Amino acid sequence: MRTPASLVIVRETKPATEWLLGRPVQKVSPKFAHSVMQGALCARLRPWARGRGRMGPEWRFWLQPPGEESRYLVPDIAYISYARLARESRAEAEEPHVAPDAVFEVLSPGDRPALLAHKIDVHLRAGTTLVVVVDPAGRSLRAIDRDGERILSAGDTFEHDALPEYRLDLAEFFAELDA
Repeated sequence: MRTPASLVIVRETKPATEWLLGRPVQKVSPKFAHSVMQGALCARLRPWARGRGRMGPEWRFWLQPPGEESRYLVPDIAYISYARLARESRAEAEEPHVAPDAVFEVLSPGDRPALLAHKIDVHLRAGTTLVVVVDPAGRSLRAIDRDGERILSAGDTFEHDALPEYRLDLAEFFAELDA
């Protein structure tokens, strides 16, 4: 049970502020390639997620790795199955206190590697099964889970057990940057 003393409260900002490495950090304001990749992912994930769970961009999740304070992170895109957050739990879905099944982070030129590594670590320790890092400049995707990481690029197809039956053709996906 979380007590008010175990919550880290950060004021609302645009873009959102997250609690990283023990301090508030405002998210990087996205650039065009980031926006294209985030939009393309949403367009491909939403039809797959129907009937399976909820997905959305810039969705705030309260996370609490074991033995640590609860803080929120705002992934670029998050998916949580109805098995982990019931369809009927509409109010709880606004700011879930359970880790998403999968998160997607799209790199921007201003992203700091240490902060990204911390976000990945917090997500995995809080119960997220899969963290996907999309690199528009390198046209690659890193799929990170508790067993390690895989790096995929154009010509590969992304799939993972955290997203059953979901397949993403990376050549087609990264071609969105050329449209």
